[in-house]
This record gives sequence, C-alpha cells and structure tokens, in this order.
Amino acid sequence: MAAASSFASAEATLIATAISELARNIVLYAKTGEIILKIVENANRHGIKIVAGDDGPGIADLEQAMQLGYSTSGSLGLGLPGVKRLMDEFEIVSAPGKGTRVTVLKWRT
Repeated sequence: MAAASSFASAEATLIATAISELARNIVLYAKTGEIILKIVENANRHGIKIVAGDDGPGIADLEQAMQLGYSTSGSLGLGLPGVKRLMDEFEIVSAPGKGTRVTVLKWRT
C-alpha cells in the first residue's frame, strides 16, 4: 500500500516496521484484534493511517508503557515508543479491561 502510494522505500520500511510491532503487541497481549490501513489526504499531504485495536486487557499505566526500555514481556521495551518515533503522528487510548487502540499516521515526504 505504501509503495502504491508513492512512499519512498525507506518510508515504506518504517511503516511496515510499525505495523509489525503493533501486530506483535496485539498477539502478545490481547490474542486477537485488528489493524486497519487507510490512505489519507490532508490539504496537499498524502499519507497512510494505521489503526490497531483490540479488546484485550488494556494498559494500566500508559505513561510507563511509553517509556523507552519498559516491558512487561521481557523484551527490550522498544515497542510503543519505537512506533511513536517511526511515525509522524501517534495516539493511544487504553484502559484496564477495555482494550487498546493505537492510531498512527505517516505522511509522504
């Protein structure tokens, strides 16, 4: 989708990496969920919007979860902070017992 939208190869790689990390979090913590990709336009900008959502356990402490190096799974803790760094816009909504929804955008340069 990124290639078809004329994203540079490096940008497409960043998008794929972010999607992979979001999918990994869904599988690891919620077991099931969905990732929706959408081409977006804003004035003279073109981009890809990615929404990753699940009905899993949610995140008890979002501030802590967004700290580089924090992990509840024993990983390096690069997940959500890494996704935020890779993308141009980042929003996360989560609450214990209510699941998590991460929305990110990458604008074509």
